[in-house]
Amino acid sequence: MLAIERRNQILEQLQREKRVVVSELSAFFGVSEETIRRDLEKLSEDGFVVKTYGGAVLNEDNVVDLPFVIRKNTNVTEKQSIGKLVAAMTQDGEHLMLDSSSTAASAARYLKTKNNLTIITNSVEALIELSEVSGFNIISTGGVLKEGTLSLTGAQVDRSFASYNVDTAVFSCKGIDKAAGITDSNETNAHFKQTLLSAARRKILAIDHTKFDKTALVRICRLGELTHVVTDQKPSDDWLAALAEAGVACVYPKDAADGSAGRERHAYADHSICKQQRRQRQEHELLVYRGGALQARQARFGDRRRHATQSHAVLFRRRASVRVCQKRI
Repeated sequence: MLAIERRNQILEQLQREKRVVVSELSAFFGVSEETIRRDLEKLSEDGFVVKTYGGAVLNEDNVVDLPFVIRKNTNVTEKQSIGKLVAAMTQDGEHLMLDSSSTAASAARYLKTKNNLTIITNSVEALIELSEVSGFNIISTGGVLKEGTLSLTGAQVDRSFASYNVDTAVFSCKGIDKAAGITDSNETNAHFKQTLLSAARRKILAIDHTKFDKTALVRICRLGELTHVVTDQKPSDDWLAALAEAGVACVYPKDAADGSAGRERHAYADHSICKQQRRQRQEHELLVYRGGALQARQARFGDRRRHATQSHAVLFRRRASVRVCQKRI
């Protein structure tokens, strides 16, 4: 295994468990403890971890984005759930902007079921994901490819986002806090997202449950500047109340215990059911209509048969009367 592969796996474990132990990593990877210490030293220099006695902990105050491959493989199920909800909220023919977050890239995967979308993004992962979809208008912001992040950056990204007006912006962040608002790890990312939000009518923050009550270095916006928060779990009652007070709809999957898993709840507003549900209802109504029409046709056919039988009976009686008269004569 290459050193960079081993370090990426260490980062993945840190994302899950928040701490690692040198002796345990040495046994797991089958390398010496000195090799693991060098790996942790490199990760510490890059700002990803804080070294401790016998191990390391994740640097929660990190202003450097983790490599995309690490973010992509963290909270995968949660991001899939969020992506499905974002897709369900999207109508055919919409114009959208996506940021370069792994959560937005997950949403792009489920947006492929829609028709005639225009999507503007600085995410290389989203561009690749959508590259083979027929009927979509995919617009890259252009810019400089940032090492390890699969995102485009630079002044061109800001100019590109600012030159469009779209229906929906989908973005993520490092933390959301009632007082501090929506925050990110560095000023460049925060500025891109501010530009993205200013270009959109509907502003969707797509975050998993681990981002609540977290604060990062730079503020993107206040809670009240959003229109929706889409997440993978029901937030606490305090958070639902805070979002409702700010006029923000909170969308999340209903618990299976409610008996209606897979549907969505909102903090203050009901939204239209998704396209699949509408299609199922329309198909049901069509079947009912067709069934009713069939019954009506059968009834009309039955009436014609009864009328024909009665006509034949009258004709038969008339012919029988004629034969009887002829015999008498």
